[in-house]
Amino acid sequence: MPSLPSQAAAAASTVPLSPAGPGTPGRRPVTTAVPRQYVHRAAVAEVFLTDWHRLDRDTFSIGAQWPRGHSLYRPRAGQQDPMLLAESIRQAGALLAHTQYGVPLGHHFLMWSLSYDVVPGGLVADLSPTEIELLTTCDEITMRGRHLASLRYSVTAFRDRLPVATGEAAFSCASPAAYDRLRGDRRHASSGALPAPVSPDTVGRESSRDVVLSRQDARRPRQWQLRVEPTHPIYFDHPVDHVPGMVLLEAARQAALALARPGSPVPFRMSGTFRRYAELGTECRIRARADRTDPAGHTVVQVTGEQAGHTVFTCAVGTRPAH
Repeated sequence: MPSLPSQAAAAASTVPLSPAGPGTPGRRPVTTAVPRQYVHRAAVAEVFLTDWHRLDRDTFSIGAQWPRGHSLYRPRAGQQDPMLLAESIRQAGALLAHTQYGVPLGHHFLMWSLSYDVVPGGLVADLSPTEIELLTTCDEITMRGRHLASLRYSVTAFRDRLPVATGEAAFSCASPAAYDRLRGDRRHASSGALPAPVSPDTVGRESSRDVVLSRQDARRPRQWQLRVEPTHPIYFDHPVDHVPGMVLLEAARQAALALARPGSPVPFRMSGTFRRYAELGTECRIRARADRTDPAGHTVVQVTGEQAGHTVFTCAVGTRPAH
């Protein structure tokens, strides 16, 4: 297995494991974040991972810290936004690919799936940043020669020694040359004019700039046009030639909240699958259907993104009342 880059090795080697195992409070004092290049972020403020340590061949302990008041993923109804968890799961895969499985910086990652499931009360917002440990196991590792071709991994999130969430993700890797061949002229596509957004409070956001769904057409209920602003500092942390997978998950989250019952519902569960790139500058239609709502107010919403006659992604979102 490839050795750690020197900077990564220095960071990982400073993390002692407690004999008590995963979830032990105070076992890793947070002094810094991991190098931003390892998690494909340009802004240091958007790096949520703090350290990592190998437990066995393909199992790792990864520390994360979430701010009390993120500029986009703000607490709602006294709970941290689960999208912080989703982004931390995404970052964990990139970190391990670069530091443990030899993927060079500059290679491109193609996300195929990402999911999470939060236990009730697991993400309560405190008066200090939220400290999380991600116990991460790489379940399916595919190599192409000496290089990682794809990775599927599962995550259990611990907080104060207790498991508070689980998740999974999968992606494949492409060299810059392979990515150029794959994307071709689409690498230079640009987005068009932004349609008017839905009201931010209907989709759990405070600013219209953070809304990724257009106003509904009365003739097309439960449908929206995806609206993306490539200059958005969080959704587009750095220039890319397509709509990022996290933006598509955000669209699914907003669509589910738009259909949910009143009362600050929490999107506690999400399972997204990505089938093809969502292109900039081409209309992407978001459709949502509420499957069922039980007596406790738990709702499952099925969301689909369609572009140019093709399904781009599907996502099932589970919401429940905040209480």
